[in-house]
Amino acid sequence: MVLKKNADLTDTLLRQWQSGGPLSNILLPLSWITRLAVAIRTGLYRHGLKKPNRLPVPVIVVGNIFVGGTGKTPFVLSLIAALRQRGWQPGVVSRGYGINVGPEPRHGYGAQVDATYLGDEPSMLAHAAPVAIHPDRARAARCLLQQYPDTTVIIADDGLQHLALGRDIEIAVQDSRGIGNGRLLPAGPLREPATRLASVDYLVINIPADEPVAKLPPDKADRSEQRKPRQVTMQLHPTRMLHLRSGQSMPPAQWTAAHRGQRIAAIAGIGHPPRFFRTLAHAGIAVHQSIAFPDHHAYSETEIRAIDADVILMTAKDAAKCAAMQDERLWSMEVAPRFSDAVFFDRITEQLKSLPVY
Repeated sequence: MVLKKNADLTDTLLRQWQSGGPLSNILLPLSWITRLAVAIRTGLYRHGLKKPNRLPVPVIVVGNIFVGGTGKTPFVLSLIAALRQRGWQPGVVSRGYGINVGPEPRHGYGAQVDATYLGDEPSMLAHAAPVAIHPDRARAARCLLQQYPDTTVIIADDGLQHLALGRDIEIAVQDSRGIGNGRLLPAGPLREPATRLASVDYLVINIPADEPVAKLPPDKADRSEQRKPRQVTMQLHPTRMLHLRSGQSMPPAQWTAAHRGQRIAAIAGIGHPPRFFRTLAHAGIAVHQSIAFPDHHAYSETEIRAIDADVILMTAKDAAKCAAMQDERLWSMEVAPRFSDAVFFDRITEQLKSLPVY
């Protein structure tokens, strides 16, 4: 009963974060405190009373102002790949949510990196690039450069609000929820006022795969070259299905045909689980039950065994924490983004090349 009441309260708050309501109104005075704290922190850096830590290589910050998942991790993975293709050697720094990092930064690179060591998202990113984690992102970055001296550009994952780390390019990733009710935490979903988006270099809007990509008319597209931020639409599409126990992979269409008629449970411990469930529906996968867990949820074998299904399908982020489980039913869906701007990453690398020599 307590769990149900807590779930009902959470659902109510999430709804009111999107459209407003009595609970949001009650919490509004606390949002004013959040706004004041943000203004003070920003002002200290704007007026030079605090100095950001500059690094000897360019820094690209990727983040959002909407609390929870907006699609940053698949975007960062695609950014890593694009930078490599263009001759850069990227490294990633992150806080390491859900991990007690300790006084010294942690680092890793390669498929052997465990989620219990770096956290779910950083361990995924470590398959593609060197990663260092610490609440102090500048300290993590210095560790990264020391351990991986070939690094030529650093991506700060979820670092938009971490002003202590100097940056050269800012990219905000939003989704179709926009700015919700426009209020700051806890009366709304925003970490910073919506006006913050006007100061970033690129605004990437992650929309569902079953919605058409909106394109600007040519004249408006030309005018958008002169204003900040440049808006780009992103859609996540399934690329392959991976069996956690055996490592077998299948194209999504083949997997769907092979498992037709079976009871499929979809689980998601991400910032916005409905996005994953909607992606499955768009891919034609008939799900028997959908189970949402908290973001960064630490799964136990007991709760996985308790799921009544022939197949359990999860996100790649969840798979990072379930890879060692022996349950034969576990599969993950991997996704990759497609962008409305075909030369989006070329624009970013050209901007990197135009920066002063470090």
